[in-house]
Amino acid sequence: MSDTPHQTSYEINQALSNARQNITLLRSQAQANSVDPAYLDERLALLEQLLEALDASHQQSVHQRRLGALFDVSRALGSSLDLQTVLDQAMDAIIQLTEAERGFLMLLDDDGKLEVRVARNFDQETLESSEFSVSRTITRQVVNTDQSVVTTNAQTDPRYAGQASIVAHALRSIMASPLRARGRIIGVVYVDNRIRTGIFSENDLEVLETFAAQAAVAIDNARLYGAKDQALAERLEELTMLQWIDRQLNETLDMGNAMNITLEWSSRLCNAESASLGLHDPETGGVRVVAHYGEADEFSDAAELTLAHPLIGQVFETAEAALQFSAPGVEPVRTVLCVPIRRENNVIGVVTLAANRANAFNEDAQALVSRLADRAAIAIENGRLYDAVQTANRAKSEFVSLVAHELKVPMTSISGYADLLPVVGPVNEKQEAFIANVKNGVKRMMVLVSDLNDISRMESGQLQVKSEKVDVRTAVNEALEGVSQQIEDHGHTLVEHIPPDLPPIRGDHARVIQVLVNLLSNACKYTPDGGAIDLRAVCDQEYVSLSVTDTGIGMTPDQIKKLGTKFWRAEHDHVLEQPGTGLGFAITQNLIVLMGGDLDVRSTPGHGSTFTVMLPVYVDQQDDPAQAPPGQAAN
Repeated sequence: MSDTPHQTSYEINQALSNARQNITLLRSQAQANSVDPAYLDERLALLEQLLEALDASHQQSVHQRRLGALFDVSRALGSSLDLQTVLDQAMDAIIQLTEAERGFLMLLDDDGKLEVRVARNFDQETLESSEFSVSRTITRQVVNTDQSVVTTNAQTDPRYAGQASIVAHALRSIMASPLRARGRIIGVVYVDNRIRTGIFSENDLEVLETFAAQAAVAIDNARLYGAKDQALAERLEELTMLQWIDRQLNETLDMGNAMNITLEWSSRLCNAESASLGLHDPETGGVRVVAHYGEADEFSDAAELTLAHPLIGQVFETAEAALQFSAPGVEPVRTVLCVPIRRENNVIGVVTLAANRANAFNEDAQALVSRLADRAAIAIENGRLYDAVQTANRAKSEFVSLVAHELKVPMTSISGYADLLPVVGPVNEKQEAFIANVKNGVKRMMVLVSDLNDISRMESGQLQVKSEKVDVRTAVNEALEGVSQQIEDHGHTLVEHIPPDLPPIRGDHARVIQVLVNLLSNACKYTPDGGAIDLRAVCDQEYVSLSVTDTGIGMTPDQIKKLGTKFWRAEHDHVLEQPGTGLGFAITQNLIVLMGGDLDVRSTPGHGSTFTVMLPVYVDQQDDPAQAPPGQAAN
């Protein structure tokens, strides 16, 4: 017979046609009792050859079908990285290819024991655990020898007959093959038929081995993907948690709060009974315990720990985490973890955790606490710097307040004696000019001292304003009295637009005048001589707006952003020629806020500026201290 599929099919068809004719002829001879034995033997030989050809063709067809099925299943296995999906697909394909009654896919666990991961039947149904009847002898043999096994009838096979599982479960046709991945056995694939014998052949075993090799790779890939996916999910969860902790640490510059957050989260995440935080004291050389969380322990009870402590000393020497275990047989069992707090490659403190169980802190726990300690180091250092700045600010405010208070007495004396000089004797015109200069200098010093006093109280939170009924017209008139001479000296034109029917505003009468004087004075100073100043007021329901507009030098957007910065003055020749400290506007802004108002600034370089103060309209029921804005005191 030819090897090509077309020729083989043709020859088989011819042989079948001849066989039919021979059978018809032999039936006729049999009916006539004239059968020729030689002729009968010859025809039977031809039928035997035909059967062999049919069997070969059938085997070839089965082989091709199996190869096609193997290709389809291999492609399906490669389409998913979900472990359970891969296991189910692999088991269904094996049962289909081997025509087994049942199939089991077992994987080795961490203890080296085979665990059934998939149990399916020919109808692709999952079996119940009560139906997990397999030969443990055969599966263990496959794992131990790394060799596949096939038996056509385990009941009579001398290798397995008499084994408890074979007899108890009435097992007959069985095949099993190892699953190998990356040079090691990861499990076993097992199929059987409990009713019929002689189901599986060596060819079937080859098919099983081929498919098991591909299935093992797919299973191993799915396992690796699952492990990496789980590790990534755990890492993402940890990063999310650390990000949340970072936000908590950075919400405040309170060093104590940062320490408490660090200890609380370290204890929770590591399931510790107690946690302590100690900072290195350069003066004593020891570690001062400054925060504790949870149960009392040896660290919380000690005010200061020395570097002679074996655990503390080891951490400071190596700058790495260290563990301490209770001695064998000593109760209670206790594990202590000590983690360094590092800042700029220096150990500035330690975090200690204690748990009443053996081997409480694994490598992951140590790494997690180390990351928390690193974050705490930044927060603690920021807290330290903030405390230092606050201390310096308090010292500065106290100094400014003291200096301002001490300057008042001599300035009052200078002003008083300057006023008395004309009384005690005649003074000439030149002497009068000198006296006027002295008095003007004292006035400027008085303003500066007053500003310093206000800034000092503003920084310390002690600057208070009254909440009282303020008549706008009266406040404007008093403010103009204070700057009228200045406006006249610069040759400016002042235009007022103050409606007579304006409602009163709620604020501090003296401070409202101070705000208006500052804005009008600035308009005078920063407008070249001969300019125009416009002062107007309007009522907009709940607020009265007071605007001061000038035709001065104006400001850029960047300069407007810097307004209110203490001691800041714009880099402009005209500005630098004017007297000032850069404190007045900062005080003005703060006073407006304390009175429950708002400030709007609009300016164009070379075309002037407009400053608008919005203060609330006075209403009787709002005259209650409870209704007053922060910083206001009832009149």
